[in-house]
Amino acid sequence: MTQPATPDLPEIAEDKDRPLFEDIRLLGRLLGEVIREQEGDAVFDIVEAIRKAAVRFRRDNDATALAGLDAQLRDLTPAQTVCVVRAFSYFSHLANIAEDRHHNRRRRIHALTGSPPQAGTIAYALQQVLGDTPGSEDTERLVGFFGTAHVVPVLTAHPTEVQRKSVLDAQYGIAELLAERDRELTLRERSENEAMLRARVTSLWQTRMLRDARLTVADEIENALSYYRTTFLKEVPALYADLEVSLDGLGHPARLPPFLQMGSWIGGDRDGNPNVTAHTLEHAVTRQASVIFDHYLEEVHQLGAELSVSSLLVGASDALKALAELSPDTSPHRADELYRRALIGIYARLVASADVRLGVGVVHARRRHEGASAYRRARDFVSDLDVLANSLAAHHGASLVAPRLAPLIRAAEAFGFHLASVDLRQSSDVHEHVVAELLAKAGVESEYAVLTETQKCRLLLS
Repeated sequence: MTQPATPDLPEIAEDKDRPLFEDIRLLGRLLGEVIREQEGDAVFDIVEAIRKAAVRFRRDNDATALAGLDAQLRDLTPAQTVCVVRAFSYFSHLANIAEDRHHNRRRRIHALTGSPPQAGTIAYALQQVLGDTPGSEDTERLVGFFGTAHVVPVLTAHPTEVQRKSVLDAQYGIAELLAERDRELTLRERSENEAMLRARVTSLWQTRMLRDARLTVADEIENALSYYRTTFLKEVPALYADLEVSLDGLGHPARLPPFLQMGSWIGGDRDGNPNVTAHTLEHAVTRQASVIFDHYLEEVHQLGAELSVSSLLVGASDALKALAELSPDTSPHRADELYRRALIGIYARLVASADVRLGVGVVHARRRHEGASAYRRARDFVSDLDVLANSLAAHHGASLVAPRLAPLIRAAEAFGFHLASVDLRQSSDVHEHVVAELLAKAGVESEYAVLTETQKCRLLLS
């Protein structure tokens, strides 16, 4: 909503928070202008009057303001009530976006000024574990810990989730536009940025806020997968890179094992949900795999565009030469571009791997090569990528590894060909029946169901 002209909030805020309040004012002003444009002056005036009365009550604990606010709310028609609720709901969303952006801004400022590590950062976590002056033995123990650790954040879904992906996408776009304003923009760029913000806010206002139908399990699966595309596929490899850079700075360079991997129980939670069946589980794992294969294929394609290295200008390892020889690429224009030829072969094997696991055509492929052999496991895919990385590093191309190849290797180690493990949650009675049947068929124990808990544990752990 339109903010008051008097700069009361920035005056009482510290200078470090001034950009936050400027962002909130900007978004509030744009929301107010959109409400006036979409709903008319009468609705805008009602929203503004309610906002001002609420501010007076909040700021001054004004009983008169509270009475007036109560009267204003009681006088609203149902249609006006909906507009008021939407206005204040969206203002809260926009303010939250501004706050999130400000947290990122402050973290960046701390990093630029060389401040001590901030809470929530990798550097801070390492400092808490190792102290200010860690010895080599401390660092070695930490690296050893990562060798045995297994951290699996598990994504869940709730059937009463009401926030729509369309709303989340619009908010994500607003966050990106706010981040853009932290750069030094020309007057034209700033004007274009504000026009885009106005368009996003308008889109929010014209978008139904709540779902009119309950989510299906398939909807929940797709919602979860959207977070991989926008966050996890990029940030999980980045987290590994941050840790390795920090350990390198402590004098202990190491390639960490994939101790952090993702999990989900969406599509596998049968406990109390009759809609989750074997077909649902199959759909979940298929969709997960298709997302990660699509990611790998796109990244390998982009690497092919970037790694235009010529063997006429720089050497290459024997392993890379062998990998290039296996490629189905026969173009004479790439005869000296060993990395591109190798990547075309890797791409062909990835497509074959997806086709074998998911069915032909499930993943989008720019080209399919007849006769390409599928990877038996993701580890083999990683090994081929390692050949490229090692050859580049050994032939003055180490700087070409970090931008895309290293994150892709990290992603392949963390996500494999399945993206995330799926937890199966089921009634203990069903589990017991299945285990009893398996043990009986295998000739291990014919009366598992009547054993005591102690006897069951002893049997299962033996």
